[in-house]
Amino acid sequence: MTLDRSRAPAPGPLRAFDFPPVTRHALETGLPVEVVRVPHLPLVTAVLVLPAGEAQLAEDKAGQAVLAGDALEGGTEDRNGIELAEALENIGADVDVSTGWNATLVALSCLADRFQEGVSLLGEMVLRPAFPELEVIRVRGQQRARLRQRRMDPGALAADHSVRFIYADGEPYARNLLGTEGTVDATTPASLKGLAEALYRPGGSGLVIAGDVEPGEALEVARSVFGGWTGGAPERRDPEGAPRSLERRIQVVNRPGAVQSELRIGHPGVPRNIPDYAALVVANAVFGGVFSSRLNLNLREENGFTYGVRARFAYRRGPGPFSIGTAVDTGVTAAAIRESVAEADRYVAEGPSEEEVASARDYIAGIFPLQLESTSQVASRVAELLIYDLPRDTWATHRARIRGVDREAAWAAARAHIRPDEFRITVVGDAEVVVPDLEALELGPVEVVEP
Repeated sequence: MTLDRSRAPAPGPLRAFDFPPVTRHALETGLPVEVVRVPHLPLVTAVLVLPAGEAQLAEDKAGQAVLAGDALEGGTEDRNGIELAEALENIGADVDVSTGWNATLVALSCLADRFQEGVSLLGEMVLRPAFPELEVIRVRGQQRARLRQRRMDPGALAADHSVRFIYADGEPYARNLLGTEGTVDATTPASLKGLAEALYRPGGSGLVIAGDVEPGEALEVARSVFGGWTGGAPERRDPEGAPRSLERRIQVVNRPGAVQSELRIGHPGVPRNIPDYAALVVANAVFGGVFSSRLNLNLREENGFTYGVRARFAYRRGPGPFSIGTAVDTGVTAAAIRESVAEADRYVAEGPSEEEVASARDYIAGIFPLQLESTSQVASRVAELLIYDLPRDTWATHRARIRGVDREAAWAAARAHIRPDEFRITVVGDAEVVVPDLEALELGPVEVVEP
């Protein structure tokens, strides 16, 4: 048989896939325990979800939830940092602490036969953190360095200036997740202990256990470690996501001599728990979420402005930013913005085609099982149910809901949530070169700011 290599092979039918069943329990303290049996490998991942996101903090405490999470591996009331590291290494455990806007996740993965010891160490880190002074000094230095690095990186600079341009003063999402050098420097062991006492509580938290462990055994281990943990849920502060303005405007963050411009175009987006989430995921994939998107075909394939452009919604408990992001040569800065805005206008006005929606649907549904190959990936998905207060069948029905999106639903989601008339456009580049062309676009007032 002769193969026709001029055409890509047609995709095969989607293979059946079922999200593993989740067994839910609750300790006497009220702590939810979600157990997912994943028996194909002798591994277990335990994720403790804490209501300690950066959005919970006042502006003068910004960055301290991240600092507290980073300092958890520095020692407990029972062991110093070296002893804790040795205890984890002795059982082959891997620990990862991540803090975002909505929560702090403390994840531990180990072999199934060391599960009891691993969860005991996880509990020790969270229930009895020491925050020793030398460790706090170390993580403060790291966070200051990360903040300085962001000021030198054009992409990070564009992201940070963009959210300040999009959101109103006082909105948590208008600031950097890491805080400022001032708030970082003001952090002390005492302030981190105070944060842990206020936010590291079973109320509002949850424990997810995924791997080769029976639900009954997992519950008993959880009870033995966390059964005496007390504390009600802290007051939840979900940002409203108020925009700075509904007027389309352009700001240029001046970097004299820059040969490229970093572009960010967007506005406040939507919370994660919106009813039309599946339709919006498909709609955004068609517009700018995958390599074959309209934006990428325009800016990269047709015009050669960039190596790649993406549009994304940052899903949070409050309305995170919607943003189009790319980097282009200084000389085509205005042209790239013109095409990005024009593409958004066309997409909202005309909607996607049936073929585009079908392709996006199949891609998103097809890769979903590939995103659940490890116990840590499964545990992370279940943790999202707790973080965003999502229905318990969210992942069990995810593929069906994605595959149920048609052209009209995707178009309706695009019209509702992509608003070109409210675009706030941030350019990090050489103001002297780009401003005249940006003003000629007549997309809105142009202002120049310093980094």
